[in-house]
Amino acid sequence: MAVPDVQKLLALDLQTRLELVQRLWDSIIADANTEAELPLSVEERVLLDERLREDDENPDAAIPWAEVKERLHRTQ
Repeated sequence: MAVPDVQKLLALDLQTRLELVQRLWDSIIADANTEAELPLSVEERVLLDERLREDDENPDAAIPWAEVKERLHRTQ
């Protein structure tokens, strides 16, 4: 597949770029909802498997997303 000229895309006006980003994101979500497999390197798969194993072994160590967001906002 030919990749669009990034410089031409960056030269588009803000509204058009935002619309393109939204359409791209929507297409990614649609693919994920059809269980399309995301391309991962061997290293990324190993890391994800390790993190899943760690969570299975110690689920109480996870921090809820709401708490993470609160911590981030406090440090800004």
